Amino acid sequence: MDYLATEDRYSTGVIPKREVVIVRGLGARVWDEQGREYIDCVGGQGTANIGHCHPALVSAIAEQASRLSVCPEVFHNDVRAKLLETLVQIAPEGLVHVYLCNSRASTGRTEIVAAMRGFHGRTFGALSATWNPKYREPFEPLVPGFSHVKYNDLGAMDAAITDKTAGVLLEVVQGEGGVRPGDGDYLAGVQALCRLRGARFIVDEVQTGLGRTGRLFACDHYDLKPDLLCIAKALAGGLPMGATLCTAAAAAVPTMSHGSTFGGNPVLCAAALASIGVIREERLAKHAQENGVYFRAQLEKIRTPNVREIRGMGLLIGVELKGKSTPVLRSLMARGVLALPAGNTVVRFLPPLVISKEEIDIVVEQTAAALREAKDDDGGKDEG
Repeated sequence: MDYLATEDRYSTGVIPKREVVIVRGLGARVWDEQGREYIDCVGGQGTANIGHCHPALVSAIAEQASRLSVCPEVFHNDVRAKLLETLVQIAPEGLVHVYLCNSRASTGRTEIVAAMRGFHGRTFGALSATWNPKYREPFEPLVPGFSHVKYNDLGAMDAAITDKTAGVLLEVVQGEGGVRPGDGDYLAGVQALCRLRGARFIVDEVQTGLGRTGRLFACDHYDLKPDLLCIAKALAGGLPMGATLCTAAAAAVPTMSHGSTFGGNPVLCAAALASIGVIREERLAKHAQENGVYFRAQLEKIRTPNVREIRGMGLLIGVELKGKSTPVLRSLMARGVLALPAGNTVVRFLPPLVISKEEIDIVVEQTAAALREAKDDDGGKDEG
């Protein structure tokens, strides 16, 4: 079967795809249908923190699927209980309750302040918090009450938080917005403003959580204590699962306004427990910290005139170019390296945390060649 043509024929086409059919993965590498090997610096958009097909994850999924695969949240469940307890144990201080998927409501206020360049997802509410008009405008009108202010500008945030502000929603590192780390003093200042004015301080760790930045959570770098913490992506080792962790004060009373058909699914909970176990037992956060420093240092050595800046935290790394990122991404794929854009001019490296220094060296070598080859043009349609 021509899988590429078949998928293009029957899919809606709303998501542009690269011309490669990925069929297998192991660790930090994947293979296409022709058997060609790639070093994966896409990492399932940050979901594959423990690597592809980790034996502990495969075993946990198979065991739970053979025992119980469905248990709605209106019933208690053993593996779900273990996951909730584990998440609270590893969370920043003060986060004592967990809601698996969906949204919360507790302040009675109606406005949310988010940041320019911030990205929080494509569902209706998350899209309302996302800044980029490219994502927002096709779906407007969105949920009212959201505003966006300049990131890393405490004065702008001070002016934006009012007595109508329910919460402030920020990423510690803006991933889709160009891999832009927040300043520690700024983030601590926003937290203090929220405390002063009775707004919830909400940290989006969907991409940065669970070891990606060199700590279990990115907010741990600055000893932040959010009222709500959002995690997903890597939580269940690549399977679709999200969780909102919150303080006792931010936890809503039981209400039928919240619900999720697949929230707390036993197989996903088992996968999440296995994934968290691997991250902790294999010390992948420390691995991400050390290899992230190494990765950025090696990239600095091959820096060319068309590179504006190299930045990031742990194994979330962005190379900002003076031209479009698409030619470099295409060249990298042709050279056996898969990477992501983060806006039109940033090449984003988001590999599994198990990537080795030897694999990083190969990525850097191929990046050097791709940078030399790339031309400062529009590169055609932007890569996804």
